[in-house]
Amino acid sequence: MKKGLLIVISGASGTGKGTVCKELLARERGVAFSVSATSRAPREGEQDGREYYFRTRAEFEAMIAEGAFLEYADVYGNYYGTPLAPIEARRSAGEDILLEIDTQGALNVMERCPDGTFIFLLPPSLEELRRRITGRGTESEESLARRLAAARDEIRLGRRYRYAVLNDTVEDATARIQTILAAERLRADMNPTQFDM
Repeated sequence: MKKGLLIVISGASGTGKGTVCKELLARERGVAFSVSATSRAPREGEQDGREYYFRTRAEFEAMIAEGAFLEYADVYGNYYGTPLAPIEARRSAGEDILLEIDTQGALNVMERCPDGTFIFLLPPSLEELRRRITGRGTESEESLARRLAAARDEIRLGRRYRYAVLNDTVEDATARIQTILAAERLRADMNPTQFDM
């Protein structure tokens, strides 16, 4: 059986990862979204089990001790992690699964799953990135400065990904990612049974 793709999209805070992933899921019916867990508080409109599994710091640390994560990281003082069991089950069943995770987490997944499709989302400019982050209305000046400094570092790490996609518009960025996925689905190592003649 064909193994499902592990699609990892990441980038600096404010690059539009969530928006692009939502658009990709609307266009690619065969892709399932991996819901991450976090110890941060929900933002307005977020629901447990939809955007994230919201856990207390103690609950999250218990899950770490149990080995329940494909990857996890402490980002800006909060834990984020990808539950392992649903990923393994879906891929084994031939389903493609999408992870929207931070750069630190993606680099950890690269080590464990080198066959993954790793896509780094780039902002059009640092000024646009600043505008997007401040547009949320959730950041103090200190927090904004920290996120922008981290963004510069994360963008440098983007060179370690297989693909880099500019998010100038959601529509164009999503179309570029769809092209990548079409090519990835044709990789010989992802379709081993087609050689059984």
